[in-house]
Amino acid sequence: MKRRSTALLSLTALLATGLVALPAAPAGADEVEQVKNGTFDTTTDPWWTTSNVTGGLSDGKLCADVPGGTANRWDAAVGQNDITLVKGESYRFSFSATGSPAGHVVRAIVGLSAAPYDTYYEVTPQLSVSGDRYTYTFTSPVDTAQGQVGFQLGGSADPWRFCLDDVSLLGGVPPEQYEPDTGPRVRVNQVAYLPAGPKNATLVTDATAKLPWQLKNAEGAVVARGWSVPRGVDGSSGQNVHSIDFGAYRKRGTGFTLVADGETSRPFDIGTRAYERLRLDAAKYYYTQRSGTPIREELRPGYGRPAGHVGVAPNRGDTDVPCRPGECDYRLDVSGGWYDAGDHGKYVVNGGISTWEVLSTYERALHTRTGQPGKLGDGSLNIPESGNKVPDILDEARWELEFLLRMQVPDGKPLAGMAHHKIHDAQWTGLPLMPHDDPQPRELHPPTTAATLNLAATAAQAARLYKPYDKAFAAKTLAAARKAWTAALAHPGILADPDDGIGGGAYPDSTVTDEFYWAAAELYLTTGEKEFEQYVLNSPVHTADIFGPLGFDWARTAAAGRLDLALVPSRLPGRDKVRASVVQGAGRYLATLKAHPYGMPYAPEDNVYDWGSNHQVLNNAVVLATAYDLTGAAKYRDGALQSMDYILGRNALNISYVTGYGEVNAHRQHSRWYARQLDPALPDPPDGTLAGGPNSGIQDPLAQAKLKGCVGQFCYIDDIQSWATNEHTINWNAALTRMAAFVADQA
Repeated sequence: MKRRSTALLSLTALLATGLVALPAAPAGADEVEQVKNGTFDTTTDPWWTTSNVTGGLSDGKLCADVPGGTANRWDAAVGQNDITLVKGESYRFSFSATGSPAGHVVRAIVGLSAAPYDTYYEVTPQLSVSGDRYTYTFTSPVDTAQGQVGFQLGGSADPWRFCLDDVSLLGGVPPEQYEPDTGPRVRVNQVAYLPAGPKNATLVTDATAKLPWQLKNAEGAVVARGWSVPRGVDGSSGQNVHSIDFGAYRKRGTGFTLVADGETSRPFDIGTRAYERLRLDAAKYYYTQRSGTPIREELRPGYGRPAGHVGVAPNRGDTDVPCRPGECDYRLDVSGGWYDAGDHGKYVVNGGISTWEVLSTYERALHTRTGQPGKLGDGSLNIPESGNKVPDILDEARWELEFLLRMQVPDGKPLAGMAHHKIHDAQWTGLPLMPHDDPQPRELHPPTTAATLNLAATAAQAARLYKPYDKAFAAKTLAAARKAWTAALAHPGILADPDDGIGGGAYPDSTVTDEFYWAAAELYLTTGEKEFEQYVLNSPVHTADIFGPLGFDWARTAAAGRLDLALVPSRLPGRDKVRASVVQGAGRYLATLKAHPYGMPYAPEDNVYDWGSNHQVLNNAVVLATAYDLTGAAKYRDGALQSMDYILGRNALNISYVTGYGEVNAHRQHSRWYARQLDPALPDPPDGTLAGGPNSGIQDPLAQAKLKGCVGQFCYIDDIQSWATNEHTINWNAALTRMAAFVADQA
């Protein structure tokens, strides 16, 4: 599991301007108050400001004149160090603050005053001239005597005045009680059901006997009716629920609602248009994730921005990146690629599985009865390359592939042919932060076997898909794949450091037999060569049961090889058994779906939802979809279609996890530049962005404060500060891209 955190962004360490102590005087605090002199009655001691801020007492407040022309929030700040925090303790963080002129946004932080400058809690209120009182509750994730309360004030073109009073960090307060608004108790796919597809809903109710339901059209007329099926208590939510099946109704329309037990569902359509749009939006997500190129406003209105990490100040750039000190003697141009998630890091491991699934969305369309490759063809995604006579989905994937190729260790260097695991900032940065404003040094992290095999697999797959359009590029990717394969065989046990999580996610993977299998499978499918065939056939992974409850992802890649061996034509001996194993795995997911009151192919042990559970639901649905492609059996098709219902609103929280889809949808995903929640001048994530979804680990401070004791599906909050439950990532959206295309094809 990868881990990321958010840093204070140098309230102490990164500011070249330094810190200035304000005038000293005695201060006191009661036994639970951690802030000294938060009332500023006679002095500002022990508060400090950065040297470019003029601060002092004014009418019993700390007032600071903030200069204009600063680029980043952390370029101007006020704070107090030596704050004591106790792990597991609940704190009430409160303050009064004004800004003049009105409308300025301040970033208020409780975090660590020493390296690595972690942030434990942050809020970003927009201030008014008349003054506001702000109060928040959070739980500390650490024990420390080096805590810090800070207020970041920079980023304004014009000077302004900030005044602060009654700052308090009170320990021992009761945890904040959070109750999500789950809306009507009838839970439906809020987007659309296919006319000839399954149509199911879940009713939350105390009733133990069956209940009548009605399906109403947009005019309120009843067009179908029936009885619910009691299902008892759902372990993934703790709710008593019934199931409703209205699949017999097949007429198209918009604005339908389902009524049961005195409740009316959120509206939905019966039709195909929404999935044609989602097919494109899910794939269009990647353009705005691009690094190293301007995002053109005319192509993505509201999302235009300068190129990130191209060496233009304050960026340190990705065109000439060193290794961490003492780890190599060369520098690489690793520009381009996709930003991995809500941060500015780029990772070969996660980039590999993401690229594979995007490419496989297209490759599946080439080899299946319902596939429509033209739907993602040239001109479909409105990207700069549109019009070059290459399918847009391949153009988009190539942006990441070119980056992956650049991460390969050069000839003549130690570990030549291996791939560096990742490249990212030396320290974590805070929110919001546009890519072109990132001031952190960039560093290459050591090569790993897993990264090298990710490169081998995706480059080999690329070679066969790009050959009809660019033979030179296809040859280049195949050569890189062969070189990576040879290097991995020579260095089969170089693993990522699980503690290498400063400035970027660690992406540690302790087992690489699945990556070897996947890479060999892709090389075989592209070349047909005996070496790779024998490796596949002799691998213990080839006959292993790989379709577990959590599905496949960046650390569990065997299914990538198995699915392609089943779907892509080849002369592999025993291929029928490979195809049968996929169908067998799909059968288990189908059984899970039928047993689940919310109709999804995901039931982790003890209902402990994993990080990014939404993409695991979708990847299990990919297995169901593949079984349909292999057999033509409608039950697998219907299972894959029904899995989308959970993602689009038929869940315990009654929320669509895809931005822009459904009456109530996730749109505050953790991101440094899709950050409207923190800065009204920035956008929310683009339509078609998948939220990670429920995560029982609730590793971030906000989730810990709001969701402590949550059950399964309730371990989610649509808040930009919840990186554990509400981030977006390129691999999660790849699963959505593939499933959205499959559903649209079934129309």
